[in-house]
Amino acid sequence: MCSAVARPVRWGIMGTANIARSQFLPGVRHVGGTAEAVASRDHGRAETYAAEHGIARALTGYQALIDDPDVDAVYIALPNSLHAEWTIAALQAGRPVLCEKPLTGNLADTQRVLDVARQTGTLLWEAFVFPFHDQMARVQATLRSGAIGELHEIHSDFHFKVTRQDNIRLFADFAGGALNDVGCYPIRLAFELFGRPHQTAWGTCVPGGHGIDLESTAVLGYSDGRSLVLSCGMNRRYDTFTRLLCSDGEMRMSNPFHPSDGDRLEILGRESETSAAAARAEPSFSAAIRHIQAVLGGAEEPRQLAIDTSLPTAQALHDLHAQLGR
Repeated sequence: MCSAVARPVRWGIMGTANIARSQFLPGVRHVGGTAEAVASRDHGRAETYAAEHGIARALTGYQALIDDPDVDAVYIALPNSLHAEWTIAALQAGRPVLCEKPLTGNLADTQRVLDVARQTGTLLWEAFVFPFHDQMARVQATLRSGAIGELHEIHSDFHFKVTRQDNIRLFADFAGGALNDVGCYPIRLAFELFGRPHQTAWGTCVPGGHGIDLESTAVLGYSDGRSLVLSCGMNRRYDTFTRLLCSDGEMRMSNPFHPSDGDRLEILGRESETSAAAARAEPSFSAAIRHIQAVLGGAEEPRQLAIDTSLPTAQALHDLHAQLGR
């Protein structure tokens, strides 16, 4: 476990992925953290990225970031196939880690990473940020109240369009594919709401790219007959629409994962209907990073740690890939 950080948390970014630019950096700055360094295997690439995105320093090589004494926590935004290696290296060095989803590219690596997190006691989060959002708190409170009965079924989509054929998401060697990249979101949502791992798995896919599932449809079965029906893909317009089907009503979320201006949460009961803005006016990563920084500052106890939440998602992805023969 790391010691408390009294000053603003200094983040090191491992990799130069677009998600760091579009999601992580706005969240860090919104909650008062600092982007201390970015590391790439190509120093020129790191320098360009740092200059373009207001990061203090550029480093050559991922180990240099881990070893840097001016970095308090590490955000890993590497290809899925590299998550395990560098998450383990950071954990063993005592660096708290926020690792992009999925935590690793396969079940065995996830188990290995979680074992190291337990052994070292170093804090590790998987970058599913939606459990920290106000929207998810409202969903959970509505379900606890019984106002629309018991949750029976989740229908959840996550689609977007990949246009560049050299995108790493299209390559099996990088642990890409629709399920790994975005199908993991509905799976993580189901664990958050059902509170337990799945029991049965069925899936089918449209193959594409370089040995990956370009689109997938899947059903996960849970105890008491509950289920998740998910659709994911990288071949059509952005779509994250989700329905929570309950015994006396339903909830509809236009975006449960990264809600922004215009997204809505609708609650439809037998006698009433409500509609509310899905998100406060802040970047999607803000709430999760705010919590992590509070933990590092000694102000909060950690929650949503990977050792508590990541294995059920990894097991579900493993079982669905086995269904797909991948």
